[in-house]
Amino acid sequence: MFSHLSKKIAVGLSALVITAMSFFIVSCQKELSGGGGLIVNETQPDLTTKTASAVSGFVTDETNSPVQGAAVQFGASNTTTDKYGYFEFSNVQVVKNAAVVTVVKPGYFKGIKTFIAETGHAGFFRIKLLPKTTQGNFDAAAGGTVTLTNGLTIAFPASAIKLAAGGDYTGQVTVAAQWLNPTSSDIIETMPGDLRGLDADGFMRVLTSYGMSATELTGAGGELLQIKDGAKATVTFPLPTAMAASAPATIPLWHFNETNGLWLEEGSATKNGNTYVGEVSHFSYWNCDLPNATVPLTFDLVNEAGDPVGNVFVDVVPTTPNSWSHAGGYTDATGHVSILVTPNTSYELRVYADCSVWGTPAFTQNFSVSTTAVNLGNVVVTSPGLATVSGTVECNSAPLSDAYVVMTQGWRNYRFPVNNDGTYNFSHTLCSGSTVVRFVAENLSTMQSGTPIEYTLAAGSNTVPALSACVNSIEQFITYTINGTEYNVSYPTDSISHWVEPQATPPVSNITGGNGNGAATSIYFGFDQSSIAVGSSQPLTNFFTGQINDSTSLSGTPLVNITEYGAPGEFIAGNFTCTIDGVATTYNVECEFRVRRRQ
Repeated sequence: MFSHLSKKIAVGLSALVITAMSFFIVSCQKELSGGGGLIVNETQPDLTTKTASAVSGFVTDETNSPVQGAAVQFGASNTTTDKYGYFEFSNVQVVKNAAVVTVVKPGYFKGIKTFIAETGHAGFFRIKLLPKTTQGNFDAAAGGTVTLTNGLTIAFPASAIKLAAGGDYTGQVTVAAQWLNPTSSDIIETMPGDLRGLDADGFMRVLTSYGMSATELTGAGGELLQIKDGAKATVTFPLPTAMAASAPATIPLWHFNETNGLWLEEGSATKNGNTYVGEVSHFSYWNCDLPNATVPLTFDLVNEAGDPVGNVFVDVVPTTPNSWSHAGGYTDATGHVSILVTPNTSYELRVYADCSVWGTPAFTQNFSVSTTAVNLGNVVVTSPGLATVSGTVECNSAPLSDAYVVMTQGWRNYRFPVNNDGTYNFSHTLCSGSTVVRFVAENLSTMQSGTPIEYTLAAGSNTVPALSACVNSIEQFITYTINGTEYNVSYPTDSISHWVEPQATPPVSNITGGNGNGAATSIYFGFDQSSIAVGSSQPLTNFFTGQINDSTSLSGTPLVNITEYGAPGEFIAGNFTCTIDGVATTYNVECEFRVRRRQ
């Protein structure tokens, strides 16, 4: 759970219970001054004990569009996002006090979230990926400075670059970088981790951020680069104007550990006007943060009937003017939130609708904390902007239980399970008196969906017309044979993804599939996208599969027969045969596929 972020902040982790007993092991003790002069006794955290956990969420890009086909890892389990950008894991062994979800998509910095796994509660996230935007280049021998339009500046000394894999590097260095503004409304989605960190002594801290950066260095051949051992680059972080008055003269620097999902203290930065300036010895995510003493706060968000208000954003805001010790998170499906707050502080709990985060809250409630853990119990949302929604999913007029419902509001998607009797119900915060949304039901057992319907949600009770989930096929598969041996890839058991390379000449449609266990179980092929339509024959441009380890090349110009070609979000299907010439073997391939179009 993110805590103590800056003014417009809080966290997107729902299943985060942090208590003194579950969080720490009794081995080494330290005292930290907290709010109001409190002295907090603490011990070093347990980062080895594992537990079974679950997590779900949605992944979007910088335009807020769903990211399909992103690789997501949770513990030792892997999956890919669907057309809604949705992912889900259940019953996965993870580190209890630092469960890590990692999203990887070519062209983007990793999206990483961290939470504490709690029995009976699943993490929920909205993750917005940061593009690896090239901000400048310099010669490694001469060094150079890269400055972003927002003021983030990185100065590299001469002859200070090495290959990340080891060895010296000379030549052009490309710098991809982003500055993360801690007062931005999307910071809860873009920042990595949950703003917990290990200080220089190995003790857990909850951090107040004054600005972050993400940086990656690559060479002329695309190889990853780093700063040489013993060398340092100078980073100038912009300081948001609203935070300048409370910003200390010197602030600790923290880098993000992608393995354990925590920030690690390393060095410091000095305030210089409206910036912080510090030196770093390597690149990943870096953060200017103040560590805080904390106490745990838990509560369950429910409506007036006692039903959970799930997957909505809540912010816990100090009532003291100009305080930056905010905390918050997304409720899980049961309406539960556990976060860390500052001792001896009065707060306002704010419940938001997703379309008006940092705007006018849908509901507020005041409370105070002292020096001990606080459980507010059920927080009853009595807002006139709360809609309760119910409906049924059916197939040929019979209730259907093995399905789920997707609701789309603007660019945000929501996913709800269906009960054994074919019903579903949930509560949703509204941005205004009424909101037009879209509903569709999908059934993974039969790989079918219904026709989407539009519905106007209003405050109070809403009964959605029955949704069918047996109208349109949503089946995705790649079936292929190599010299008579058949292989199958099918969604959702296996990952399948489609994308188009518009910069290629001609543009190429690419399809990949695999079960996430390595190259030996993967398939990848592409074909000419020009003039593609149902009934067209598109030249196959490449074909690779883990079942062929030989050095190969396509023989002739095989054609892909297109049998289905829907709009983006619908499906592309076809078949082809080809001959692949190996060093000592000829491979005869037959392939049939149906994949949801990403673009």
